[in-house]
Amino acid sequence: MSSQNFESECLAGVLRRLGYGLARGSSSRGGLKALAEMAQWLRNGKDAGFTVDGPRGPRYQVKPGPVLLAKRTGDAVVCFHISLQRRIQLNTWDQTQIPIPFSKAFVLKAPPIYISRPTSEDELKSKIAEMQRTLDELRDKAEAHWK
Repeated sequence: MSSQNFESECLAGVLRRLGYGLARGSSSRGGLKALAEMAQWLRNGKDAGFTVDGPRGPRYQVKPGPVLLAKRTGDAVVCFHISLQRRIQLNTWDQTQIPIPFSKAFVLKAPPIYISRPTSEDELKSKIAEMQRTLDELRDKAEAHWK
């Protein structure tokens, strides 16, 4: 999923050329339509992915989209973090990183998080909090790998 703003269009073009689909939407605009499109992909055996902090942040703050999609489809949320050894870090709200060619990457993945379909609002909040804790831990461990 990628937001509908102009900056995401560059990413969208690259992903499409590489053969990936792209649902356009975000927590602030078009998100429900994009979630429905992603649910269809999952039903057809494809994967779906998010940048969880949305188009406006705050940086690293999980939004509910992945948990809502998992609840709707029965598929798991799988959290991961990719840390780059050498990168250019932009001075943007999300500190976008561009890998320097031939840089090494360190990838950490957590066990799946499952969300049952009949679930209460409190359970959904608990799963979002679990996802937040998991991603924070993965980021800390992966970034510490290079130190």
